[in-house]
Amino acid sequence: MLGQQHIIKLGIDCICPNPAQPRRTFAEQELKELADSIAANGLLQPIIVRRMSGGVYELIAGERRLRACRSLGMKDVPVLITSCSDRESAIFALTENLQRSDLNMFEEAEGIQRLIEVWDVTQEECAERLGRSQSAVANKLRLLKLPPNVRACIVENHLTERHARALLRLSDPEQQKQVLGMILRSGMNVQQTDALVNKMLKEEPKHRQHQTPVPKDVRIFGNTIQHAVTTLQKTGVQAETYQTETEKYLEWVVRIPKNEAQNKQTDKQPA
Repeated sequence: MLGQQHIIKLGIDCICPNPAQPRRTFAEQELKELADSIAANGLLQPIIVRRMSGGVYELIAGERRLRACRSLGMKDVPVLITSCSDRESAIFALTENLQRSDLNMFEEAEGIQRLIEVWDVTQEECAERLGRSQSAVANKLRLLKLPPNVRACIVENHLTERHARALLRLSDPEQQKQVLGMILRSGMNVQQTDALVNKMLKEEPKHRQHQTPVPKDVRIFGNTIQHAVTTLQKTGVQAETYQTETEKYLEWVVRIPKNEAQNKQTDKQPA
């Protein structure tokens, strides 16, 4: 709970970021729209800060508003000064963002994890503070088991949390990436994704039972394909490769955007 509070006008340059801020991305278009609103109507809700040493104030809540005000060239802003501990500041920063639905699923999970690891907050206390069940908090933390590149791809392509949970059912990161690629190429909804994961999980025990060792020269061939794709990627071509292994065969799929490949070829032709 935040302590005693009062509102004053404060110079923007006196406000420093909150190291416990859970939000990592700020959409430029959203900030512009917010700045336009502030320019037209003023800052209707003060930014919340706490006093630090040396005349500096640490931001507790309102980073988007502060960024928008800075973009407008404002020199000072109305702030609500409060007194609270580092722990309370971190908890309030997370709950304020969650209440405004400002965070994506992974930012929420990372914020909760940081409260638990850094500030010694239990899952039960997190659930109570956030107004959620303890199982909901535990499920949110499980999202962090997905590899960072898979998480980034999910966010960039605006996939849902249910898509992410379907991928979590696959323990192999390579399978997760394979299914993610299929979701993006085919525009699969959650129901279709679940069905695909179910199929892969049913086939996995049979696959393990009948799997035969892959000859060394075949593995070398696969490595050669991967090396060629990596070389293309270094030139700027967004090439991709996917490997599928069944009881009867190995399959490599290489995807190269035609326009990019043609442009690179044209660039190399003599003038």
